[in-house]
Amino acid sequence: MGYVKDILIGGNSLIQGMKVTARRLFRPVVTVQYPREELELSPAYRGHIELRRFKETGTHRCIACGTCQRTCPSNVIKVQGVKERAKSPKTATHYVIDFTRCSLCGLCVECCPTQTLRYSMEYQLEGGSRWDGVIDLMARLEKTASQGS
Repeated sequence: MGYVKDILIGGNSLIQGMKVTARRLFRPVVTVQYPREELELSPAYRGHIELRRFKETGTHRCIACGTCQRTCPSNVIKVQGVKERAKSPKTATHYVIDFTRCSLCGLCVECCPTQTLRYSMEYQLEGGSRWDGVIDLMARLEKTASQGS
């Protein structure tokens, strides 16, 4: 009896799979000729992390608290900062992340107390060596600021 039951369950599974295939068969094909055409990304796309620039200050709000560094399960974030004066808040000077080992879990974005981290919409991060994936987000933020001006 178990043998017949296995055959019926397998047959049902096959029929369900064929239904899915038949529905997709008559839809138009969506192909993007990649280098010539840009991909249209979903608003929910989660690319690598980047620092957010705030309009009121014109720069980031990272206070180099190290919460993201401690929270990262891959241990790929290194944050350094300085205090201008004794009673002033710390300001981040270096924010280095190794994207070659980053698991893109998003814990750093969620735990940031100043909401200065966000997901980017960039998907073209290629490099010739392993060290091309180690990026200083502060330098990247300054570079985009100088290009935008």
